[in-house]
Amino acid sequence: MNFEMPDGARRILQTLNSAGFEAYLVGGCVRDLLRGVEPHDWDICTSARPEETEHCFAGHRMIETGLKHGTVTVLEEGEPCEITTYRTEGPYSDSRRPDYVEFVSSLESDLARRDFTMNAIALGLDGGLRDPFGGGDDIRARLIRCVGEPVQRFQEDGLRVMRALRFGAVFGYEIEEQTAQAIHENHHMLEHVAAERINVELCKLLVGSKAGEILRQYPDVLCEFWPELGPLVTLEQNNPWHCWGGWEHTIHTVEAAPPDLVLRLTMLLHDIGKPACKSTDENGIDHFYGHPAISVKLADQMLRELKFDNKTRERVVTLVEHHDVQIPNRDRSIRKWLGRLGPETFFHLLEVKRADGMGQAYELVKDRLAELEKMKTKAEEIVAQGQCFSLKDLAVNGRDVIAAGVAPGPEVGRMLNGVLGQVLDGLVPNNREELLLLITDKQPNQSN
Repeated sequence: MNFEMPDGARRILQTLNSAGFEAYLVGGCVRDLLRGVEPHDWDICTSARPEETEHCFAGHRMIETGLKHGTVTVLEEGEPCEITTYRTEGPYSDSRRPDYVEFVSSLESDLARRDFTMNAIALGLDGGLRDPFGGGDDIRARLIRCVGEPVQRFQEDGLRVMRALRFGAVFGYEIEEQTAQAIHENHHMLEHVAAERINVELCKLLVGSKAGEILRQYPDVLCEFWPELGPLVTLEQNNPWHCWGGWEHTIHTVEAAPPDLVLRLTMLLHDIGKPACKSTDENGIDHFYGHPAISVKLADQMLRELKFDNKTRERVVTLVEHHDVQIPNRDRSIRKWLGRLGPETFFHLLEVKRADGMGQAYELVKDRLAELEKMKTKAEEIVAQGQCFSLKDLAVNGRDVIAAGVAPGPEVGRMLNGVLGQVLDGLVPNNREELLLLITDKQPNQSN
């Protein structure tokens, strides 16, 4: 078979082969070539020992940070390429890294230590594949299957639980039955995994095209690191607006949101406070009064626990806080909210409200969804026209207020906000001359 590989990787394979060593492309790059997707990284495995690899590339710039585990990174035309000696691995005492590695001469022994069959395929310079575990067949069948015994693979490194789910969500592959069972039985291994590593996998999972299906099948995995999700998974919603329970509603909203991390995280967490707020009236109807406020606190806490960056956390928390707010479809209200949140967050909020509606009883919310589309169009026009909706858009500024006779201090801000309010209400145009007159008229008569 003919596969396109970059010249740098080809030259590295040629150099190792010419020196008498076996060398293959391996792992994710081979998997992606077989999937018809352009790889991002090019990893090589070889029978050469690390010192022999270094000798082969003595004239190249090399990075030796992985030398203990047999990896030499060679920079070929400025691009890094990891070259790792065939190896087997000792026990995983910390459920993350092997206690030691042993270099071996067998490619198959090296492939046997890898996580999933689709990642245990090697590609030679001649285009020939070495696939002892049937990874090519699993790719064609769109299956995620562990190499060897699934329980052993997950107990070696608990992060593999999340990697399996991430691949399922991103590739749209099914997780093979025994592998799936082992995930359910071993998700507790995530307690040994650093929050930052879980974060990376969760973020990729959530923006995958099949994220909803993974959430539907594996809520127990997410509850391992976010136990706050547990009550939502079992929450019933006996309410005319809802045709699903709390978790299924959440999944539908995640599926309805664009594949943007902030939006998908918001939908995953927007109703996290509902179980604590549930009440049932005399007619048997469930209500969740005040749930956004509790959802905000829980979401903030959960995102901090998983080490999300401040920017992402603050945006998600802001959207969770306002996801249930009622915004009248009037120019003044839209300008006010554009000013309060900023255009990017405001349009994100409209997406959140649309996705939330898509997770409810459609016949009851269809008019609301149509109104949201009109609001979005109107907001886009306001922004495109350069209409004023914040202090920075105002045709006058603090210097103008001070020049009109207001002493520097808090009164300047109060004056500007008062002027902005009149512009938002449509009482005065955002015209510099008229606003200067307005500021002047508000000052005490200097002759008194």
